[in-house]
Amino acid sequence: MSAERIKVIAHSGYRGEETPMALILNDEKIEVTEILDRWVEEDLEDRSRKRFFLLKGRDGKRHKLYYAEELMEWYYVGKERRE
Repeated sequence: MSAERIKVIAHSGYRGEETPMALILNDEKIEVTEILDRWVEEDLEDRSRKRFFLLKGRDGKRHKLYYAEELMEWYYVGKERRE
């Protein structure tokens, strides 16, 4: 899976979990209008955890990104056009 590091404006919930509110992609701010799905993946070798989000942006596209917990960094996986 190829991913690029991006900036995300996030809200930290009551358990300290980051939830994206907007992402900065190619110098464009895209507001999150809906979180369609979320899940956690853990690497069996190094036990690193990634919190994935599939979301709908105000640009009408679906975006997939994740938060790497140990690095405290956001990564962008890809986008798809509105269905």
